[in-house]
Amino acid sequence: MIKGKSLLIGVAAGAFGGLVGLGGGVIMIPLMTRFYGLSQHQAHGTSLAALVFTGLTGALTYWLHGTVEAAAALLLAATAIGCASVGALFAHSLPEWQLKGAFGAFLILVALLLALKPYYALYSGSAAGWTRVAILLASGGVAGFFAGLMGVGGGSLMVPALVLLVGFSQHLAQGTSLLAMVPAGVAGAYTHWRLGNVAGALVPGLIVGIIAGTYAGATLAHGLSEGTLRVVFAAILIGLGVRDIRKSLKLQRALAGQPVRPH
Repeated sequence: MIKGKSLLIGVAAGAFGGLVGLGGGVIMIPLMTRFYGLSQHQAHGTSLAALVFTGLTGALTYWLHGTVEAAAALLLAATAIGCASVGALFAHSLPEWQLKGAFGAFLILVALLLALKPYYALYSGSAAGWTRVAILLASGGVAGFFAGLMGVGGGSLMVPALVLLVGFSQHLAQGTSLLAMVPAGVAGAYTHWRLGNVAGALVPGLIVGIIAGTYAGATLAHGLSEGTLRVVFAAILIGLGVRDIRKSLKLQRALAGQPVRPH
C-alpha cells in the first residue's frame, strides 16, 4: 500500500534530481523527518533503500544512451560496496544530534558542489593505467562510505571526482556513477535494514514518486535555465543544512541539560 505523503516526498525528490542531476536523498531525508517523524537514522536508511530502485532506472536510462562505462563502474563498486556498509554501521553508532549535524554539513557541501558544477569541468584532467584504477577505487570507497552514512546515492561526490580526476564528460560520469552505486546502495540499505533503520511501509510510495518526479523534473529542466536552478536549489540546501546544524546543537544542549534558546 502506498502512503500519500511518501508519494509526494518521492515526487519532490525525483523532481529535484531530474532538474539538477543529483540524487534525491538530500530532499527526502529532511521531509521524512518532518512529516513522518522518523529519526535521523531511520530517514537515512529509508532514503537509501528507495534510491537503490530508482538508481536502477537511472542507470538503465544512461546505459541506453551509451553514457555508462561498465569497467569503471565495476572498479568504483568494488570498494563502494564494503564502504557503504561501514558507513551505515558508523551512522548507526552516532547519536541523533551528531548524525543530524553531520547531515546538515553534508547538505552545505553538496550545495557548494552544485553551485560550482559548471566550473569544475573546466579543470578536468585525464588519468590512465594504474593511476586511473587507483583513483576509481578510492573514489568508490569515499562515495560508498558517505552513501551509507548519509543515506544518499553518493553521486554528489563521485561525479566531480570522475570529471576532475579521470576526465569523464558530465553525462558519462553521472551514468557510470549511477551504475556503480546500485550494488553499493544495496549493501548500505541492507545494513540499515538489519539495524532497524528502514521504514519499509514508506519505500513503495517513495519509489513510485521518485520515478515520476525524475521524469517530470528532467522534462522541465529542458525549458528552464540550468544556472538559475542550480543557484535556487543550492540556496535551499544551504538553508536546510543550517537548519539541521542548529537542530543538532539544540539537541546537544538538551542532552547536556543546558537551557535551549528558542528560535
